[in-house]
Amino acid sequence: MRASPFQDAAVSRNARDGRNVHALAHTPQVPELDSVQLLGGHRELCIRHGNEVYRLRHTRNDKLILTK
Repeated sequence: MRASPFQDAAVSRNARDGRNVHALAHTPQVPELDSVQLLGGHRELCIRHGNEVYRLRHTRNDKLILTK
């Protein structure tokens, strides 16, 4: 199974720094969702986290902004 781009970058960066690359290679893979799936065709959605509600917006500049 291929590691995520984030794991590849961490391994490469740490290999250059001389850190223990093998410790990173065995970390559990973080789940990955595509923003299109997450937003479901909408430009924004609300995320409830405990008693708080956050708003995730897809901007015209193709950025994601999460606000409380």
